[in-house]
Amino acid sequence: MHPREEEEQRLLANPLLDSSEEERAYDSTEKVHIIGVDESNEGGGGEEDENDDVYSTKTPPFSWKKLWLFTGPGFLMSIAFLDPGNLEGDLQAGAIAGYSLLWLLLWATAMGLLVQLLSARLGVATGRHLAELCREEYPTWARLLLWVMAELALVGADIQEVIGSAIAIKILSNGFLPLWAGVIITALDCFIFLFLENYGVRKLEALFAILIGTMAISFAWMFGETKPNGVELLLGVLVPKVSSKTIKEAVGVVGSIIMPHNVFLHSALVQSREIDTRKVGRVREAINYYSIESAVALIISFIINMFVTTVFAKAFYGTEKANDIGLVNAGQYLEEKYGRGLLPILYIWAIGLLAAGQSSTITSTYAGQFIMGGFLNLRLKKWLRALITRSCAIIPTLTVALVFETSEGSLDVLNEWLNVLQSMQIPFALIPLLCLVSKVDIMGVFKIGRTLQIISWLVAALVIVINGYLLADFFSSEVSGVIFTSTVFIFTAAYVVFIIYLVSRGISFSNFPLNSKRLTNSEI
Repeated sequence: MHPREEEEQRLLANPLLDSSEEERAYDSTEKVHIIGVDESNEGGGGEEDENDDVYSTKTPPFSWKKLWLFTGPGFLMSIAFLDPGNLEGDLQAGAIAGYSLLWLLLWATAMGLLVQLLSARLGVATGRHLAELCREEYPTWARLLLWVMAELALVGADIQEVIGSAIAIKILSNGFLPLWAGVIITALDCFIFLFLENYGVRKLEALFAILIGTMAISFAWMFGETKPNGVELLLGVLVPKVSSKTIKEAVGVVGSIIMPHNVFLHSALVQSREIDTRKVGRVREAINYYSIESAVALIISFIINMFVTTVFAKAFYGTEKANDIGLVNAGQYLEEKYGRGLLPILYIWAIGLLAAGQSSTITSTYAGQFIMGGFLNLRLKKWLRALITRSCAIIPTLTVALVFETSEGSLDVLNEWLNVLQSMQIPFALIPLLCLVSKVDIMGVFKIGRTLQIISWLVAALVIVINGYLLADFFSSEVSGVIFTSTVFIFTAAYVVFIIYLVSRGISFSNFPLNSKRLTNSEI
């Protein structure tokens, strides 16, 4: 064996990749079978390739069949880019800024892709997901604090997603079903999730393919109905432009693209495939396939988000209603603008919104199980973990629905607070992720190289600074009074200190390859 290959194999052989270790995210019986499905036997058989030892260090040739088998986790991950909170950000960006922020949506999606690829890389290379690794890498107090932050982000996202579904259900029932009833109906989706998961991971992934397809068709239909300007659309994607009047929307586009719970989720989802983690070639192969399917999934999510932005840019940019539009009244405003037609645009919007809400609430339930189980090392039955996870979000959401039932316009104010809540949690998912994928003791040969470390930290810093701007802007207008101001100041100081602690700890064990060249091949 070549010395370089021996070094790779040695670095791969760390405790986290021991095949005898107990499975964490998925039982071995739940995983999609990958081992033995090679280009030499794509016609069937599924037997282990007799020359499989060749792939101990070398990556197997590309196989369309394998790409299909690896396809799924990236599309579940992409749902977080299409949840009701993102859709509301899209429609407000379109109504207030027109087509001018489409380029930013494109680059924000690209930054989100980078983060998700690092999350997938962590899960594949270690055989564990981010929450589990945080439990082992940080002291108890820091681990519990990270868990609380992840749970807060999850609850905030889930409230938005469930309320979005409830709004869609109310529209589709012509107002017969109130918001609280829609919340209860949406809460039942966890049982659908559990039912499908019992029949295999691929069944659950098929459900999400249907929901994403429903969103794509609904918003593409709206795109066709409103007929946005193609030239302005193309210029919006290609020509960077931000004005002082649209800075808040621009910051919102970037700030909402990273969902903390989604970073934890993707590192677990990639473990649903059975691969031989003892072989460098097999692990690298899995990372390559996951990179392809994640990129395709986020291209589709970008197109859907672009449809929504351009529809509302065409309909409301420069109008009096531009500053008042939100999830609650968006469908009604569209109907007033374009009439009912053969298929009322109000219901097309509601169908797309319902698909977005339902799919994102299921993934939130999924993420909640991994986050709770990983940080706390719980060994509960799946139905019990799902019930606990769902209750954490549904109880406050039901309260919100009952309180705001008679004043739905106030939901937009609530949504701002929820966005702030999630923005505050972003550093506590991004920083641990970047620290762990930079650590040779964790990643072995798949530790990211210095160039990618620099790029990743710059992207993380940009996202954190942008969300910091959102927080500062929000609290500067909301905070008043000596007691409230003092309380916010104390929490802000503690918040900043914790971030500094995480960064300093990451730098101390990131093991930058300053003098050694042995890991340069691990660059993506």
